[in-house]
Amino acid sequence: MFTGIVQAQGTIADIIVEPGMMHVSISVPEEIVEGLKTGASVAVNGVCLTVVSIEGDHITFDVMQETIDLTTLGSLKTGDQVNVERSLKVGDEVGGHLVSGHVHGTARILDITKTENNVTITLEPPAELSKYIFPKGFIALNGVSLTVISTSPLSVSLIPETLERTTFGSAQVGDLVNVEIDQQTRTIVDTIEHITTKKAGF
Repeated sequence: MFTGIVQAQGTIADIIVEPGMMHVSISVPEEIVEGLKTGASVAVNGVCLTVVSIEGDHITFDVMQETIDLTTLGSLKTGDQVNVERSLKVGDEVGGHLVSGHVHGTARILDITKTENNVTITLEPPAELSKYIFPKGFIALNGVSLTVISTSPLSVSLIPETLERTTFGSAQVGDLVNVEIDQQTRTIVDTIEHITTKKAGF
């Protein structure tokens, strides 16, 4: 599990593509590597990946075909920046919301509006996820825990700290981002929908 509070940005150092698999090596700051072991979970742009090797400041992950197909990781290139968060430890502060790292789909950035103290990003999420997204609800975009400010269209605001700490500081219109909806919200919506359908006799 993760909190959606990105700890650092990493740089894609190397990508090796094989049938049904990608091997991705990421250069990360020292504080990310400290105490990290193979087999540990790390969120990369919001996708939970397992560490397969550590060499200096380089962490390597294997990315399965399903992950390549469902997330933006398949379009990564050497030199790209990615959001990185190590897994939550017992006793850690949950500053964002609980995030599993299991991405539900991708959303395209439609607009970026910059004001003096923040940036509002408007996105087009997958239609099948729209029923789980509510104003003031949680959503994770590229691993960043954010509060929904509008659903028609989907909009979120980012403060300067978030822009500086994450890859959203260099985001552009047209970019795709990974989306993970709040699992508790999804469970509630699906349960109500199931009960309603059952009562209606369908």
